[in-house]
Amino acid sequence: MADATGAGRESWAALRDRRMAEPGVEEAYEAARLAFELGAAVRELRLARGWSQAELASAAGMTQSAVARFEAGGTVPTLPVLGRIARALDADLTVRVAARPDVA
Repeated sequence: MADATGAGRESWAALRDRRMAEPGVEEAYEAARLAFELGAAVRELRLARGWSQAELASAAGMTQSAVARFEAGGTVPTLPVLGRIARALDADLTVRVAARPDVA
């Protein structure tokens, strides 16, 4: 496909659509979204508590760099690690699978 200058480059939208159609990409995208949302939720709770990443790491038995990677959405921790983070923040960890409203 040509770009606006006719130089033969694909547009971003065309490239994205082509890449999203590749096997496994949709699952990877969803995992990245989940990692980002989990990290943002933990960061919000940590900041509300007035804690640094190092303080959360100490309370949860982790390293500060592991907390930083998690909050940035760079990793999805295991359920036991999420449990330790939740306990350290005096928060509830809720994991559920629910039917979508549009599915009978």
